[in-house]
Amino acid sequence: MLDAYLNIFVIFFLMFIGYWLSYKQWFSNQIADVFSKLVLNLALPFSMFLNMTEKFSKSEFLNLFQGMLIPILSMGITFIFSLLYSKFTHVKKGRKGTFSTMFTCSNTIFIGLPINLAIFGEISVPYVLLYYIINTTFFWTIGIYMIAKDSSVYESAKVRFHPVTALKKIISPAILGFVIGLIWMLLEIPLPLFLRSFSSYLGHLTTPLSMFVIGIIVYQIGIRNLRLNKDIVGVLLGRYLISPLIVWLLGQIIQIPEMMLHVFIVQSAMPIQNSVPILARNYQADEEFAASSLGYSILGYLFYIPLLLVFINGLN
Repeated sequence: MLDAYLNIFVIFFLMFIGYWLSYKQWFSNQIADVFSKLVLNLALPFSMFLNMTEKFSKSEFLNLFQGMLIPILSMGITFIFSLLYSKFTHVKKGRKGTFSTMFTCSNTIFIGLPINLAIFGEISVPYVLLYYIINTTFFWTIGIYMIAKDSSVYESAKVRFHPVTALKKIISPAILGFVIGLIWMLLEIPLPLFLRSFSSYLGHLTTPLSMFVIGIIVYQIGIRNLRLNKDIVGVLLGRYLISPLIVWLLGQIIQIPEMMLHVFIVQSAMPIQNSVPILARNYQADEEFAASSLGYSILGYLFYIPLLLVFINGLN
């Protein structure tokens, strides 16, 4: 358990470096965009390819997809809970859709992947990706629709939303890396040494660049600009209490491997998606609410993750 804490400390220290270098004007929003593109379009796909070809066999893969039911059900239940919560706590009009999206969807790659690697090691990556597939599909379909509904000019916002755009986000390079690695593994094709080395070099960029991006985002939001209110508290309850609790309860009913359940719990208890404030701005929703929620969810995670680790270790 001590090793897990130390590994997580290293992850957050990388985030602090991203924050510090932003303060020193080394990093900017443009740099964050470049790093994001490098992670999502290059480093992560090769990481997924390498993990699928080296870490799994045919039988293990079939067991992997048996667990897909838990993230599907948990996100559906969490979303319904978010709608009920926003109704009974009177979430402010113009932010209800954004509230439900942040309540339900996790930051499964930029924070989720490094944290799971720190806690469980590379064996967790396929489980991380499985949750990521469901989370991303929900976010770029129902989630983006809910954010668009918050706009005061909802009709025009609705026009700008197109299913093809959502499909492009779902079928991402990371998913393609997973699929190519899956086919490679199922066909049992030997992996050449040069391709293994190349994939490893690029894949290892994922964690440091991801945490640099988070550090840049926290700096750009500005800690002094964060405004806490009851709706943000509701988002944090959804992210850090309700969502992982639902996953754990489903895990008591649906039998899946212990490691898979633990990864799903960790994935469900991540900060909100980086993209939410950008989308809120694009759809003329409550951008300040989205940005403050993102800031609080990231900063709060520093204090929350030790409690989550205690809970995970208590399940063993």
